[in-house]
Amino acid sequence: MSQQPHNGPDAVGEFLHDLLLDPARHTPGDPAVIEPAQPGHAPAVTTYAELGALVDSYAAALDALAIGVGGRVVLEADTTALSIAMLLACSRAGLTFIPVSPGTPHPRLLSIIEAVLPDLHLQSEDGERADVPASVATARFGPNGLLVARSPAPRRPRRRAACVTDPAYMIFTSGTTGHPKGVVMSHRAVVAFYRGMLAYGIATPEDRIASTSPLQFDFSLLNIGLALGSGAAVVPVPQQLVRWPRHLIRVLRETGATQVNGVPSIWRQALRHEPDRLAGLDRLRGILFCGEEFPLPELRRLQHLLPHARVINCYGATESMACSFEEVPRPLPETMEKLSIGIAHPGAEMLLVDDNGAVIEEPGVPGEIHLRSPALFSGYWDDPEATRSALVPDPLSPQSGQPVLRTGDLAFQGQDGRFYFCGRTDAQVQINGNRVELGEVERRLAEFPGAAAAAALPLAQPGGGLQLTAFVVLARHHELRDVGDLREFCAETLPAYMVPQEIHLLDGLPTTSNGKVDRAALAERVTDGHLTRADPPPPTSRPAAAPTQGRAAQEPPTATPATGHGRAR
Repeated sequence: MSQQPHNGPDAVGEFLHDLLLDPARHTPGDPAVIEPAQPGHAPAVTTYAELGALVDSYAAALDALAIGVGGRVVLEADTTALSIAMLLACSRAGLTFIPVSPGTPHPRLLSIIEAVLPDLHLQSEDGERADVPASVATARFGPNGLLVARSPAPRRPRRRAACVTDPAYMIFTSGTTGHPKGVVMSHRAVVAFYRGMLAYGIATPEDRIASTSPLQFDFSLLNIGLALGSGAAVVPVPQQLVRWPRHLIRVLRETGATQVNGVPSIWRQALRHEPDRLAGLDRLRGILFCGEEFPLPELRRLQHLLPHARVINCYGATESMACSFEEVPRPLPETMEKLSIGIAHPGAEMLLVDDNGAVIEEPGVPGEIHLRSPALFSGYWDDPEATRSALVPDPLSPQSGQPVLRTGDLAFQGQDGRFYFCGRTDAQVQINGNRVELGEVERRLAEFPGAAAAAALPLAQPGGGLQLTAFVVLARHHELRDVGDLREFCAETLPAYMVPQEIHLLDGLPTTSNGKVDRAALAERVTDGHLTRADPPPPTSRPAAAPTQGRAAQEPPTATPATGHGRAR
């Protein structure tokens, strides 16, 4: 017999869907999701009652498949009312959802499928993925329900009742091993984070919160939780429109967005090329950014154009979704050089720990951020060693057995106790808010036929932000027809945000005295003009092709945002 874990007598506690569907009981007629339409057409509105009905329908269909509590579902979709309903239905059915972008390279999807052995692969009815392994059940979802192509194989139930410590979802990020790393988050952890975030009063039921993140990044889940948890509406901005300022501004205007959540880079082109249109967004009263540091000149310009918008700096890691929210001063003092990331949200605490494991209490002394919180992830999927490295004993009370998250982020405290992010302890970087392990990029480049060595690093762009740049040494007597071939090779297995935007061919990589790659020397070669760089044309109203010049290949910087481990927000 199939089970309904949410309604069963053993399902005690607050699950993800309990919190986010609560407004359907109080304000069923209010908008829950507002989706942009083609120019000249009205946005599509899904009310809380309609969202709840979709969740009921999808959950019943999933339950009928008899996957059982604890099953895993790959959810390949863009952010829409239907995909939001489906992830909530997975929560209600006791299933763990694993969001994946429709643009994910097939080898990367296969590596995720091989890692988690999902019971079901779901995609929207217009999805184009057709080569899912035969061992995985497949189905499509749309406004009329679930259409099953391959049914799950019968199996004995894993669990008899849902529990708030069960995994709610799993996010795959760039991994140091060269393979995607699955971050497992429980219902209890997600709800604890949402409760801590909602305590800030960032949104009200009257808000319309534009989410510029794709579904597979947890920043999208933060946006959904902020909106639905506040009784507000989510406005999912299609990814193909995010990076084109005129389209982005049109969507914000036509949907009546009152708040925009995204990485700082989503504003860069609008500030440069559409300042008047940006200033015309008179309903916009809130901006929340994360994923990377916001260049202060751009932030001052944004405040000038949107004088009534409250700006919030959000910081945190995928392993806790986020952990702090700090309102940016208005106006920014001219003498300010670094924004504060504030303090941990209610119910959590950030500590700074030195190299010897001692807690730092003096202001101005940098240390590694350790987070004590009920919102910590359960662990990395099938990687106990990496889990033990990240979830470590509480340095203030190691005898208690309570774990804290070792973030890998460096920070110091000001005299007022607020924290200031100042770097990473490892080779992880943030490119437009996306978490990138340089080692994974370098391993892929080194796999290119004829490549003898490779290095990757983030370089500052003249207008602000970072771009991923790679340097490749070819084996002796090996010729390369086009540097763009290296980018295409990377794109076969890496997501778009991990494909180097600029690649240089070198005769050799400079090294330090201890034989390591001298990354500072590589950066200096570029900044000093010893290597050719070609800046892409700015986006205006429609996409343009990426240029290739000489021995350096480059594409327009992606504005696809995501949250990730050690985000400087």
